[in-house]
Amino acid sequence: MKKDFYEILGVTKSASAEEIKKAYRKKAIEFHPDKNPGNKEAEENFKKAAEAYEVLSDPNKKAKYDQYGHAAFDGNGGFGGGGGMNMDDIFSQFGDIFGSAFGGGFSGGFGGGQRRMKGSNLRIKVKLTLEEIAFGVEKKVKVKRKVQAPGVSYKTCGTCNGSGQVLRVTNTILGRMQTATTCPTCGGSGQSISSKPANADAQGMILEDETVSIKIPAGVVNEMQLKVTGKGNDAPGNGIPGDLIVAIEEIEHEFLKREGENLHYDLYISVAEAALGVSKEIEAVGGKVRIKLEEGIQSGKILRLKGKGIPSLNSYGNGDLLVHINVWTPKTLNKEQRQFFEKMLTDENFIPHPEKSDKSFFEKVKDMFS
Repeated sequence: MKKDFYEILGVTKSASAEEIKKAYRKKAIEFHPDKNPGNKEAEENFKKAAEAYEVLSDPNKKAKYDQYGHAAFDGNGGFGGGGGMNMDDIFSQFGDIFGSAFGGGFSGGFGGGQRRMKGSNLRIKVKLTLEEIAFGVEKKVKVKRKVQAPGVSYKTCGTCNGSGQVLRVTNTILGRMQTATTCPTCGGSGQSISSKPANADAQGMILEDETVSIKIPAGVVNEMQLKVTGKGNDAPGNGIPGDLIVAIEEIEHEFLKREGENLHYDLYISVAEAALGVSKEIEAVGGKVRIKLEEGIQSGKILRLKGKGIPSLNSYGNGDLLVHINVWTPKTLNKEQRQFFEKMLTDENFIPHPEKSDKSFFEKVKDMFS
């Protein structure tokens, strides 16, 4: 089982953003590869700390993690948070966290080696039906992404000599200070273009259509963002590709209303059906289901169909389908119908006699959310 992100960083859920940042810096320095050369266990702990920080430092991701746990990000073995992060991801995203802990500038590589640029991320929106959300789905989408043009070649940047950074020395009241900044010539890649085809841009890139397969787990929620690692834009030279960020948009169902993992369905029946009892076919995800209504069922009654809702992202089972009974009163009556109901006005059996077991509207609402 995957270790809790708060436990990895050694903080509580109530920790502030600054406390989370300090805790990550402490862990990252402790397990940094420069301090632990060749230590695979330290490298894994370094990655876990970065993965935890990527989620807990982002308010939106943190909220999703607090609600759904790891399942909010790991639906496809690399979606969302830090799943599938490698050392280059960590160096490119969180280098500024370390400040001067490793020689005045974080190089973005093992032992101060060459930094590898990461390509920019792409973002798309995927619309899902309630059925697709309930059962999970694999979607194939066409993405227009930047890739290195065939025939492009690179050479070592003459400004930074391939490091991707330039060192600056300044005099301060505390003495001479050395800082490292991104190379202005190559943008941090350590390489510059030596030749490129005519159809490539200044970085040696061309636009290309690619069909990407996205496995979407059951139980995702509207506006949740998933991540497909390495399917964003390429980076120049020996850089690593960015990621494809997938935003979920839920298509509203014609009859079913979603509330978390539960579904709601309004069932309208006639006065006669309520009095006599009836069998009804209703909508549910995956197809229709038949339910039996007892004689004398009251308007406002809620029937709970266990397990007919949406699966939990945390694999805690399915929600329920709540069927709301609404007795439909005819708006117009013919002469014969009017005479019948006029007789029933004084009929003892038609005079309301609510029992203690008949819950009020407010009690029913309370039960729904308990």
